[in-house]
Amino acid sequence: MIFDLDGVLVFSEPLLAEAAIALFAEKGVAMTADDFKPFIGMGEDRYLGGAAERKGVPLDLGPDKTRLYEIYEGVIRGRLRPLPGAVELVHECRRRRLAIAVASGADRVKVVANLHEIGLPEALFGTVVDGNAVELKKPAPDIFREAARRLGLPPDACLVIEDAVSGVAAARAAGMRCLAITSSFSAAELAGADWFAADLAHVPDAALGW
Repeated sequence: MIFDLDGVLVFSEPLLAEAAIALFAEKGVAMTADDFKPFIGMGEDRYLGGAAERKGVPLDLGPDKTRLYEIYEGVIRGRLRPLPGAVELVHECRRRRLAIAVASGADRVKVVANLHEIGLPEALFGTVVDGNAVELKKPAPDIFREAARRLGLPPDACLVIEDAVSGVAAARAAGMRCLAITSSFSAAELAGADWFAADLAHVPDAALGW
């Protein structure tokens, strides 16, 4: 079982936007969450860089990302919550002795911080693959194939849980089955998936037991 992170286990984008707004405020630039929306899901380099380009704000991406995560870790403390069914499903997979992984296009520091804050620390999973571990991002299949490789499993033995169109496409390209969570897109938009659920509290028995 390979879990995407944002939109599946947790929904952190509003808090990331809050941290990014605070970062730019330190530079004397007023931003809103709408300034970052076009760059959601593209990784933090583009999330910050794209918004900065549109405003004509110079960035030193390395130090600025470090500062972003310092702010972000403070912003999420006590506020970030797991999505419905997330904690229960992870523990159910462990009870069934299924190999489990997280595969997220986000930077590692954000992935680890999110997992820790929602009570699903990295140690619960067989592996956690972040966006820095692969060259090509979703919809390329690389991140899911890397997760399967680390778990020691063939792609056709893996089920990906995704909420994004690009993630479903990546799962199919990797030769894996896919459960789509309709938290971000409709079932029609996620039509390449094998199964659908509103959240992890409503996973079809067929998807968990195939």
